[in-house]
Amino acid sequence: MSFFRRDRRVPGRVTAQEAAARTGQGKAAEGGADAVLLDVREPHEWQAGHAPRAVHLPLSALAAGAGLPAGAQAGPVVVICRSGNRSRRAADLLAARGTEAVDVIGGMRDWAAAGLPVVDSRGGNGTVA
Repeated sequence: MSFFRRDRRVPGRVTAQEAAARTGQGKAAEGGADAVLLDVREPHEWQAGHAPRAVHLPLSALAAGAGLPAGAQAGPVVVICRSGNRSRRAADLLAARGTEAVDVIGGMRDWAAAGLPVVDSRGGNGTVA
């Protein structure tokens, strides 16, 4: 069963564990990935720590009209930020543009607390900034 809603204009919300499973991240990656994890935090936050294989596009750029990066255009998008506030706004923007999107409740804080992988811009152990 999909956690993406039938009405793409109303994005759903998922836990960090559900997001990890749908994007093929960490121990929760059972059954393969069918969505892309889109991180909408600012560049300094992204560089400090993000999920491996996530795609980056700051909310500020998305709100200014930027399109999705190539790696996030092919299918459903799971949007994440630090705590879940910016990702909710980003999911709303994407849904209004016709993209199938959900946001992660608790953001990268909950992601890291769940023991899911976080890497920095050099591929080492990252932190949530």
